[in-house]
Amino acid sequence: MSKNDKTMLSDAALDEIFAAGREATPAPSDAVLARILADAEGEIEARAAPVRRPAMAERPGLWARILSGLGGWPAVAGMATATVAGVWLGFASPDQLNELAGGLLLPEASGVTSYDLEDFLPSDGGFSALFEEG
Repeated sequence: MSKNDKTMLSDAALDEIFAAGREATPAPSDAVLARILADAEGEIEARAAPVRRPAMAERPGLWARILSGLGGWPAVAGMATATVAGVWLGFASPDQLNELAGGLLLPEASGVTSYDLEDFLPSDGGFSALFEEG
C-alpha cells in the first residue's frame, strides 16, 4: 500500500484475514520430515562416538629449547658470525684494520706515539695530591 491509498481495512476485516491464515497452516512434506530425522540421527551418532584426543607432542630436547631461547637459527647464525669475526680480529690483527684505526692498534709498526694504560688511569701520584694535609 502506498501512503496515498485511502482504503483502510477495519479491525474486523483484519481479524478475518488472520483467522483464515491460522486455519491453513502448511504441513511439511514427508520427504522434508525424513531428511530432518536423518540429519538428527546422524548428529546423535556423531556425538555418541568417542572423542579421539590428539597424541601428546614430544617435548623438544635441550638443544632445541636453547636454540629457541636464543631466538632461533637466524640469531644463532648472527652470533656465530660475530664470534668468527671476533676471533679473526683478535688473532689476525690485519694491517688494514690498523690503518683504519689510525695506527692505534699496532703503534710500533706505524711509528705513531703509543700510550700506556697508566697514562689513562690515575696512579698514586694523582691521588696523593688529594690526600695531602696541609
